[in-house]
Amino acid sequence: MAYIEVIEHENATDDLKDIYDNLVKTRGKLADVHTIQSLNPKSIVNHMDLYMTIMFGKSPLKRVQREMMAVVVSKANDCEYCQMHHAEAVNHYWKDDAKTNQLKENYLELELSETDAQLCAFAKELTINPNHGNKKSVESLKKLGLSDRAILDATLVISYFNFVNRIVLGLGLAVNEDELKGYEYD
Repeated sequence: MAYIEVIEHENATDDLKDIYDNLVKTRGKLADVHTIQSLNPKSIVNHMDLYMTIMFGKSPLKRVQREMMAVVVSKANDCEYCQMHHAEAVNHYWKDDAKTNQLKENYLELELSETDAQLCAFAKELTINPNHGNKKSVESLKKLGLSDRAILDATLVISYFNFVNRIVLGLGLAVNEDELKGYEYD
């Protein structure tokens, strides 16, 4: 149960109803992370614009890499809600429950490509130590052949999920197992 008032879809009116209806139409369903912002409908629209740009927009990073970093950030922040949601997205691509569960537990024990392992390390490091060692992490990513644009996009993903994790944790969103299925991932 959220710590603040939430206007559910069936009680929404005017702009909020239109926003909710559009999310259902375009994303497949309405997530609790959207409804938690119901008292400020414009924030939902701006949030989704940012999310769609960072997670679905054109990028040198693959969608699965972005989702993978989302899980690592959310694990570092102990945000079960985002871990579950974005692990579901990772598994859409990996189609391997055991591997996906291991990503949630400890990505270091996975056999990932060197690039994916470094992206995960960068996600964790920037989350837990935002002011330490970033130049070295960026240099490591460049040595692997990642472009500056790819590194920017990785940083945006990491920063975005730190932001969202704080909304979820700060306002008391709990994992709702029924909410995990039915999203559009591609």
